[in-house]
Amino acid sequence: MSFSNNSIRQWTRDGQPVGKTFDYEGGGVITIAVSPDQLMVAGGCRDGRVRLWNIKERSLSGHPWEGIYDGVDCLDWSPNGAEVAGGSQDGTIRRWNTTTGRQIARPIKASDKHVMTLKYSPQGDKFASGGDEDIVRVWSTDGDLLTEIKLGHSKWMWSLCWSKDGAYMFSALGDNTIRKWQWIDGKELVVIRGHTNDVTSLCLSPDGSHLISASYDYSVRIWDLETNQQLGDPLWHDDRVLVVDMSSDGQYFASAISGPDAKIYVWSLEAAFKRMDNDHVSMFVHCQCLF
Repeated sequence: MSFSNNSIRQWTRDGQPVGKTFDYEGGGVITIAVSPDQLMVAGGCRDGRVRLWNIKERSLSGHPWEGIYDGVDCLDWSPNGAEVAGGSQDGTIRRWNTTTGRQIARPIKASDKHVMTLKYSPQGDKFASGGDEDIVRVWSTDGDLLTEIKLGHSKWMWSLCWSKDGAYMFSALGDNTIRKWQWIDGKELVVIRGHTNDVTSLCLSPDGSHLISASYDYSVRIWDLETNQQLGDPLWHDDRVLVVDMSSDGQYFASAISGPDAKIYVWSLEAAFKRMDNDHVSMFVHCQCLF
């Protein structure tokens, strides 16, 4: 799925549009998140509301979720699909019950800066947030601060990713690095270098052994988490890469670029690993213009 202007669009893996767009009134869509069961999509909008669409019916579900009075920068579903958390430009985190649309507990004042990324742990018992400052915070589902990790640099954080076992976090940073943290005590374990501009997005392979990163340096890169080394050559794009994400079946990953000819690229993960041994194997599946 992709979003632009006042609509959300759905595509086949081969780049064909599926049905009509998910339209609404209320300002541009800033961020979207698909539910774990792939049946619903939540969209954070410029009017400060979060809207929920039924993907099959392509229609809004219930009333907009209220509570954020500034733009919604990021959204994430809990692993059980029972709640959605949203981070805002006003530094707050709010959570909603996905059945009732009502807020869960009190808003969390996470920061005086933008909350640009938040992620539930795979176990769903906590979530982490970060953004326009050099701090990662880990919260319980009761809204209590569990850990505050000082990153030790003055750059912002674009994206967070948990290890499969929930013991570690990876952060995509504005100092061109990826860093691995032990969440329980904030100990930094690894600094992964190779990108030459901001690292904007991260996702894990299905078995948790490889990390895929996107960057403003026009590339997507694959990292072996056993050696913390880059595998193969960078996957070059035509513009800055804003986001990378894995398909629900773990067979493909998609990357999206900015610019006037914004596109989504779809890649085969299996072919990516084969390409490491055979440079003639193509891993590129399709790219589709967003507009």
